[in-house]
Amino acid sequence: MNWIQMHDCYGEVDHVPALLERVELGDDAEAWEELGHRLVLECELVFPAGFAALPYLVHLASRSSRARGLAGTILRCAAGHHGCDDLLADCADAIAEFSELLDRHLQTRPVDYLATFLDLLAAKEQYHWSAVLGDFTDDFYHLACPHCAVEVTIAIGDHGRYSAIRDWHLGDVDRRGLRPVSSGEFSGIGRWMYETAVRDGHGALADGIAHLFGKAECPRCASVFNIADEYTSANRPVLR
Repeated sequence: MNWIQMHDCYGEVDHVPALLERVELGDDAEAWEELGHRLVLECELVFPAGFAALPYLVHLASRSSRARGLAGTILRCAAGHHGCDDLLADCADAIAEFSELLDRHLQTRPVDYLATFLDLLAAKEQYHWSAVLGDFTDDFYHLACPHCAVEVTIAIGDHGRYSAIRDWHLGDVDRRGLRPVSSGEFSGIGRWMYETAVRDGHGALADGIAHLFGKAECPRCASVFNIADEYTSANRPVLR
């Protein structure tokens, strides 16, 4: 790796390799903190040094939760306008290895299950779901009805599973119950999300996903549409 061309978020090129050496030798909390600050700006924008460091972090991830978390953060930012598409492409093998590692970690039912689930979605280039998926205790998704274009609020949480029109003063009005997809009707990334949650014993997550990939009725025009399809169409990043 030619680190001279791999600047971090401070515009420097000589600090990251030394920090990687420190964390490989031991769990150096100070070095990990500085690495996080240098590779990803405020958990939103990744820099060339971040992609250059990704294979090193994946190498450490099987024995370091800090490495696993930082690698996941880098991948969640991969849909941004970082200008490093060639570096990201070079990380394909490391990302594949990281995906397998994350899947094994999920099967241990860890305390950081949802965070790991979101990191794995990012590794699968499902950046929009990685960015917005919650634990379905109080999740809301906003999208336009594909038929009448009114903004519809989709609620999936402890207070209900419904579509509604959100009113500034009255809250969610004219609620219509969602129609969850059955397990046999799933396809694509939805099937993977649902089956993974079921496999790992996360029933609440699986039920939320079934509603998210199900259908909603527009409170304005009464048309019925697929929630996930409309949300994906409106929010999925255009990958170059």
